[in-house]
Amino acid sequence: MNNKTNTLRKHLTHLEKEHHHVPLQDASLDIWDKKYRLKDKQGNPIDMDIHDTHIRVAKALSDVETEQDRQYWFSQFTWALDNGAIPAGRIISNAGANEHKPATSTINCTVSGIIPDSMDGILSMVKEAGLTLKAGCGIGYEFSTLRPKGAYVKGAGAFTSGPMSFMDIYDKMCFTVSSAGGRRGAQMGTFDIHHPDITDFVLAKRENGRLRQFNLSCLISKDFMEAVKNDSDWPLIFPATISEANDEKNTIIFHHVANPPEGSIQDDRGLTACRVYKTIKAKRLWDVIMTSTYDFAEPGFILIDRVNEMNNNWFCEDIRATNPCGEQPLPPYGACLLGSVNLTNFVRHPFTEKATFDWENYSKVVSIFTRMLDNVIEINGLPLEEQREELARKRRHGMGFLGLGSALAMLKVRYGSQESLEFTERVAYEMARIGFRVGVELAKEKGAAPLLDEEFTITPSMLRKKPQLINDGLQVGDTVTGRLLWSKYSSYLQQFSHTANDEDKALLHDLETYGCRFTHHSSIAPTGTISLSLANNASNGIEPSFAHHYARNIIREGKKSKEKVDVFSYELLAYREFINKNAMPFSEDKDQQLPDYFINADAVTPKQHVDIQAAAQIWIDSSISKTANVPTDFSYDDFKDIYLYAYEKGLKGCTTFRFNPEVFQGVLVKEEDLANTTYRFTLEDGETVEVKGNEEIEYDGEMHSAANLFDALKEGYYGKF
Repeated sequence: MNNKTNTLRKHLTHLEKEHHHVPLQDASLDIWDKKYRLKDKQGNPIDMDIHDTHIRVAKALSDVETEQDRQYWFSQFTWALDNGAIPAGRIISNAGANEHKPATSTINCTVSGIIPDSMDGILSMVKEAGLTLKAGCGIGYEFSTLRPKGAYVKGAGAFTSGPMSFMDIYDKMCFTVSSAGGRRGAQMGTFDIHHPDITDFVLAKRENGRLRQFNLSCLISKDFMEAVKNDSDWPLIFPATISEANDEKNTIIFHHVANPPEGSIQDDRGLTACRVYKTIKAKRLWDVIMTSTYDFAEPGFILIDRVNEMNNNWFCEDIRATNPCGEQPLPPYGACLLGSVNLTNFVRHPFTEKATFDWENYSKVVSIFTRMLDNVIEINGLPLEEQREELARKRRHGMGFLGLGSALAMLKVRYGSQESLEFTERVAYEMARIGFRVGVELAKEKGAAPLLDEEFTITPSMLRKKPQLINDGLQVGDTVTGRLLWSKYSSYLQQFSHTANDEDKALLHDLETYGCRFTHHSSIAPTGTISLSLANNASNGIEPSFAHHYARNIIREGKKSKEKVDVFSYELLAYREFINKNAMPFSEDKDQQLPDYFINADAVTPKQHVDIQAAAQIWIDSSISKTANVPTDFSYDDFKDIYLYAYEKGLKGCTTFRFNPEVFQGVLVKEEDLANTTYRFTLEDGETVEVKGNEEIEYDGEMHSAANLFDALKEGYYGKF
């Protein structure tokens, strides 16, 4: 243990001593110190321990309250933070930090404004994105608003290079912007499955170093999935110009386009005239997507129809993009704050026959945390006026949970079992009903989200989306409140009318009567460094633990490649603390073996991954960041069926990861995978050196793991952190 870690250990929070009883591992302390601990510009700590961090955040958020209520809510917020409420990284880093870093935001998730199909529009959005990333926010964009490669640009008298070339500009911009708090920029690029350049988008990351500052996802429609199942043709289309529409050589079809370019042609149904560039077999395109995902872990899969059908704000939004990790589908300039509840904090008598989950304390934390997160909106620090207005109008929250896999192990429940599905659904349900009950109380006290008090005119599009409007006697031109459209016709909120709990029906009545402080309450984020640091490496978000002893690759400022850090799962540390101090993963000694409910991500079948996500999604009103990890030798045919199964289960999206060292190793990696992989380096004199991925080698005056050095050199980011 080095001197720095010894120094940190002197400042261990009372939280650990009173609640967790599990000493924080070195990696957890280190990440808190590097990413979330407030320091002055000389690097001197302001937060002396993690409890100090909690006090800073609680004070910043309670200061939003009226003067007479501040002390009460400060104590309540501090209690919640000490008992499992974990705000997202931007809040932990930046709340109460104005004196030291005033130009930072407390918001993790944003989506760009619509990228116009013009050079001026594209470059304007690059500037806005740069300002957003600099403030510490992640950002998502839809790039299928840009005309396909080779299309004629009348104003320039030339042919366009297509959306992929412009994505490269955004990628380089993000790479050069060091986000606030030492956080590298994060981006999501989405692309419509109808766009003529969809194959170029799918294959883009096969080129070394290209679009590495992006996560990529295809916007998949129900029509496409049915075309795949039926082996039907699939037209690749883009909105037609007037001259293209009048050219008899072109095939023109009318289709729904969310953000048609200026000058597009619409019919009386609101559909846009589109030119058919090419027609292919849907199954052929599907195989291109699945092969790329199998080899490169991208693109992801967003079922955009489902996203919009289940959107609480269905009547005023057409969502086409998400934040970088996919848990927040957002409209143009949309923004959302995040926070997670650590489920391991509520397990009593872990690993014993008396193991139970403390639902009463869980409910109390969710209730207080909801108010706390709502206050984040008042200190959002977003850089663009459009973002601030959008956030203030709808007041989106993104509360979720972390440590599901760890908590299930502590409850002696196997992740993926029927019992785990029932537990997962209940965790999400309790969070939803408690959160919206607090939302009603806050609406009475402070006012509802402004959107809900606005009036909206019924359009043909609304009637197509919600035929129930017609059944209720509404017609085109009628005026109704946002509150009615939101509460009575939201497919998600109406689920409260179908439960066996009479309180839920009363809640729905109150939402219709009083509105709510926010339009959305929940999403489940990946919680990577938050889980590792403040939750002592409890499992990420909704995931099982990746493994119980593995390595995490971390970007270090000033280091030329990523640093490989050994970590242990929280449940393993807890099991050693409470049950058997000698327990080891994969031990051949019976006295040291872990119980069979200690499983890792690879031991969960893809179907089980999807089932867990589906169980939570019922009561999550935004979305879920979830990755189905599969072994390297997992068969391709079984792999591609995961996505069809996700579609059939009604998910909003799906992501998978298969370790493929020929491409890159990922953030999390198991020692056995590295030990079984040989990396080949060619020296300046032509000599070839072969080393195992887990070996440490010296290069350019620094020590690197062979796998991380190989990735850094191959991808072109060596020395640029």
